[in-house]
Amino acid sequence: MPFNRPIPESRPHKKMSSGLESLVEAEKLMQIAILLPASAFIGWLIGAWLDGHFHQTWIGVVGLIFGGIAGIVHVVRLAMAAAGNAATEESSESDSSKENPDYKS
Repeated sequence: MPFNRPIPESRPHKKMSSGLESLVEAEKLMQIAILLPASAFIGWLIGAWLDGHFHQTWIGVVGLIFGGIAGIVHVVRLAMAAAGNAATEESSESDSSKENPDYKS
């Protein structure tokens, strides 16, 4: 039986995961954990400043709620992007492991 060279893949192989890639992933998770309370706090600070500026008492609560909602929206976007990247990597790995249907033995 003759030896047939396999068809080379069109995309280059991904490097083995390094320590730097692990740190990047940890940073993304920390960003998600810190983002929600920070956005609510910043919304409250802006609302409190507007309370003092316009001599009102309700704007601080609105700022807190607005900051919390903005934080939740951003966290959901980050989570959806991370899920999309994971699905893309899985599909590309499964595509590369399939045999060539045009190959005849």
